[in-house]
Amino acid sequence: MNYLEVHELVVRYGSVTALHGISLHVSEGEIVSIIGANGAGKSTLMLSIAGILPPASGSIEFQDRPITNVAPHLIARAGISLVPEGRHIFPRLTVAENLRLGARNRDLSLLPKLLALFPILEQRYNSLGGLLSGGEQQMLAISRALIGRPKMLLLDEPSLGLAPLIINQIFATIRQLNQSEGLSILLVEQNATKALALAHRGIVLANGKIRSEGSSAELMSRDDIRAAYLGT
Repeated sequence: MNYLEVHELVVRYGSVTALHGISLHVSEGEIVSIIGANGAGKSTLMLSIAGILPPASGSIEFQDRPITNVAPHLIARAGISLVPEGRHIFPRLTVAENLRLGARNRDLSLLPKLLALFPILEQRYNSLGGLLSGGEQQMLAISRALIGRPKMLLLDEPSLGLAPLIINQIFATIRQLNQSEGLSILLVEQNATKALALAHRGIVLANGKIRSEGSSAELMSRDDIRAAYLGT
């Protein structure tokens, strides 16, 4: 079953077209990674799916229901959670308060599981979000998205600005969520090697258009992809 269907999506910033007719899908229980250079339109795509940037044309469906031009909070309620680039936690709220904001209907029953997933958050539970390290903030942003029990997670640049050890921990957690919980994930990631190694399929975005797509193994074996995005 395709959880997410994006068809001929066009997104503009004023007179500038950022996405030129993007079509893609994410199946149930699948990780799909989107790679591409800065300015390719990756974050624009994520924000459009989450309802934050309305498309000029095209359509988005989630679980066979249209969500094009639906308000972001209703898309979140339908089961899509976004972890945005730059994390965007609330720096003047505590870890506990940030997590409560992500909980649907104030349901905190998932909290013990999330604190077990990221033990540092339990230690920092009453600390202000702005006092956390970059890695801790990313863990908080992911936990805030997960506490609402999404069916699909949109992850935009989860490794940005983080130390290698923390990056490995974040990616291991993403894999665990997919394998143990069956969570469907659409991942935008600057580290193309790690992104493709984690994903079932990959999509290469360039200048707002899909240039290549296929299984992760297929993309990683192609000389042009390796030279352009994998540094080999």
